[in-house]
Amino acid sequence: MTNLMRFFSLVLLLGMPLGGCGVLIGAGAAAGTASMEERGLGGAIDDKLIQAKINSNWLDASSNIFIDVSSQVHEGRVLLTGNVAKPEDRVEAVKIAWQVDGVREVINHVEISDRSGLTDYARDAWITTKLTVKLTVDSEVKAINYSIDTVNGHVFIMGIAQDRVELDRVLVHARDVGYVRRVTSHVRMKDDPARRLQVNVPATAPTNPAK
Repeated sequence: MTNLMRFFSLVLLLGMPLGGCGVLIGAGAAAGTASMEERGLGGAIDDKLIQAKINSNWLDASSNIFIDVSSQVHEGRVLLTGNVAKPEDRVEAVKIAWQVDGVREVINHVEISDRSGLTDYARDAWITTKLTVKLTVDSEVKAINYSIDTVNGHVFIMGIAQDRVELDRVLVHARDVGYVRRVTSHVRMKDDPARRLQVNVPATAPTNPAK
């Protein structure tokens, strides 16, 4: 994608109409600000596209998730916040976010409003924490690429595995945690053809480099 195309994509993603000199100046200022970030203009636009796709997929799946959960994206790292009524909605929100091309990490801070089963909730939180620690201290697992959620002892694992060997280690860790009743993996392989690797074009890169 050329810098000009990225510029107009940013204009559209910011919700600015293309007509009028003043609007274009405002959009230019926004694009200029984005280009000064470490991720550059191209990175900022890619993140906006990821965020837009996540929101669209949430809306297709559930209007409740779309309304109750918010996302922020920076260099492919997705931060989820909000408050949902059911644990299943939180799991679904994370699962959908991981399925979008370009997502490298999902950080889940979505809260559950219904805490009627406080004992089960505390145990689920313990399972999630215990498994997270196990993956973090395992030098053969890139823990940053995984998100874990637990509902009534059912562990859901989302993310991207380097290979099958790594995923198998993750699943073994999960099954070894106390009180775990079931483990479901929504992990994709790093080299899965379904994943489209996005390449960010630096904002300063010439569109027609001299030969």
